[in-house]
Amino acid sequence: MRNALFWLLLIVVALAIGGTSVLKTGTAQAQQQLPATHFGAPDSGQALTSGMVTGFSGARAARNPQAPDARPVGQQVCTACHAKEADNFAHSTHALGMETALKRDGSTATCEACHGPGSTHARNPTQPGQIIAFTKKGGTPVETQAATCMACHSGGPRDHWLGSVHQRNGLSCSDCHNPMTQVAAEGLTAKQSINQTCATCHNDIRQQFNRRSHMPLPEGQMACVDCHNPHGTLNASLVKTDTVNETCYQCHAEKRGPFLFEHAPVRDNCLNCHTPHGSNQHALLVAPMPMLCQQCHSHMRHPNDLMTTQQLASGAGPNERAMGRACISCHAQIHGSNSPSGPRLHR
Repeated sequence: MRNALFWLLLIVVALAIGGTSVLKTGTAQAQQQLPATHFGAPDSGQALTSGMVTGFSGARAARNPQAPDARPVGQQVCTACHAKEADNFAHSTHALGMETALKRDGSTATCEACHGPGSTHARNPTQPGQIIAFTKKGGTPVETQAATCMACHSGGPRDHWLGSVHQRNGLSCSDCHNPMTQVAAEGLTAKQSINQTCATCHNDIRQQFNRRSHMPLPEGQMACVDCHNPHGTLNASLVKTDTVNETCYQCHAEKRGPFLFEHAPVRDNCLNCHTPHGSNQHALLVAPMPMLCQQCHSHMRHPNDLMTTQQLASGAGPNERAMGRACISCHAQIHGSNSPSGPRLHR
């Protein structure tokens, strides 16, 4: 019995020693593979190996058409005057990649990768256009600003930026994004959230979400970019899919069908009956029922009398067919029916 306990104890000790060595080996490998940063980490002085590649590796100064003779001057010259901007930038996503690439290759551009070579700006800092500025009064054309950002961020969701409604209206990337500081949790948006950033211009749309029936955007369960691509799409309203219906089906898949008996206005466009942002009517409807239904179904078969707001429950002459769920009390499957007895969308 004692021998068995002795050997068991010996095995446990051996495993503990071996496990510690494995952990140390794994930690050493991780330190060799993960690039260090300058953000106060204990290993900030660690030298990077030649095998480490970051997104900014090999970055060079951006081209500034307004200062064709300018030459790069390096990060230290920039931060000598722009200390406050450097402090804000140090906590951003771009700074992490730039500083890592700079430690690997001392010739990698940092500030000048976005702002262009700074020699002429350093000699005459008050002259507009000598540096690529991402502000309205900085003297840099919007086209140059966008081209600088697109040098790294082209493709993907930005495939249709050229010709989009935002591009045609002269918006620059910095109107919605602030790459110099970490204001938002994601996307480097100029405001604390995507919705607040969009509301800077589209405040009228944002107010629609305060209506009685609305999408759950104020509650934080969705954002504008769930339906729209602000960087451009093939349609005027910047919805992410080819049609409005396809966008709605991303969440409302049960309305997609196919249905044995279809309702033509529904298949044509969801916006025929619904407003997508917010409404004071039931279920985001554009008008109360039965008035909404009577825009198409008036003076035909049943009912043969035109309903008015005076026949609602709060009107002067209430009518039972205009109360409650009105038409859909009977025609419940208004989006379509697969029932053999459902040509009138009853079931």
